[in-house]
Amino acid sequence: MSFLTIQNLQVGYGSSLVLDGIDLQVQEGEMIALLGPSGCGKTTLLNALCGFLPVSGGTISVAGRELTHLPPEQRDMAMVFQSYALWPHMTVAQNVAYGLKLRKMDRPAIDQRVQEVLALVNLSGYEDRNVMALSGGQRQRVALGRALAIQPPMLLLDEPLSNLDARIRLSVRHEIKSLQKQLGFTSIIVTHDREEAMVMADRIVVLNGGKIEQIGTPQQIYQQPETAFVADFMGADNQLTLELNRQPDGSLSSQQSGLLLNIQPSHPEWRLNQSVQLFFRSEAAQLQPLDSAEKAMQRGLQLEGVVEQCAYLGNSYRHSIRCGDRQIQVDHPQMLAEASGVSVRVPESALHMF
Repeated sequence: MSFLTIQNLQVGYGSSLVLDGIDLQVQEGEMIALLGPSGCGKTTLLNALCGFLPVSGGTISVAGRELTHLPPEQRDMAMVFQSYALWPHMTVAQNVAYGLKLRKMDRPAIDQRVQEVLALVNLSGYEDRNVMALSGGQRQRVALGRALAIQPPMLLLDEPLSNLDARIRLSVRHEIKSLQKQLGFTSIIVTHDREEAMVMADRIVVLNGGKIEQIGTPQQIYQQPETAFVADFMGADNQLTLELNRQPDGSLSSQQSGLLLNIQPSHPEWRLNQSVQLFFRSEAAQLQPLDSAEKAMQRGLQLEGVVEQCAYLGNSYRHSIRCGDRQIQVDHPQMLAEASGVSVRVPESALHMF
């Protein structure tokens, strides 16, 4: 039995429906990432779970208890906001203790719990600091500590790392994941950063236009996207539209100017002369100078083109290749000269076809 169950959830603002038919089951102790572009409904779903937004249809249950229309204070959830939402006139200890005081715990128990939480989030010794004197990463730890202090069975995080610089963000996301594993709470995190979702989450829910496009492990979402939107959003930045033909051996092929495709069909329903969208990542392609490229056709995609631009990424160079009326991006460890002819090959396993 799942810990959190969402069935056919519908949420809107006025007459505008933002979430339409959301179904999701979350296991106890699992971390779920809600991933998608701005405006897809990620934060709306989090606010509906907390009770900050009314639900116009469907149900929300936690551990068999329906919460759909309960007020926030009766849902036993804690939320870490994007803006931290700390009390600026309070010290670190006072902010962490705030939820405990609302629960009318006695002072010795509060003091003990505050010390335990500050140790968990690496803020021991900061008890008397005003939160406005802290760095962004430290404020985020205070916000996390305040949420953890009440020992919630479910923790909701709304883009908690978006206000941190890149270096701090890398360390804090690992700290949050480590705490989640150590304490065993169930967690849902909202993010638009696919790398962040893949590092932190046990499963990823990809949202688009208020609907779920795909649910799966980070590996499934990245390697086996089920829709063109998921493939594109997860970094398959090259897209080609092709007409397919079936060969006598059952394989599918396409021959157009400067392009050869030869693959085994992943779906038996692919039809002759069917127009398909083909996606692949820039790092999955293999780039060679045209005069040194092997001519024998292999399984996968093969193109010929000309280098138009080249940009240094740190560990590789990203080349913009003009292939007839198409432009594709290919990463290569060495910089190839602009205007030079090149051959691009993409293995069959790296192609996503819809």
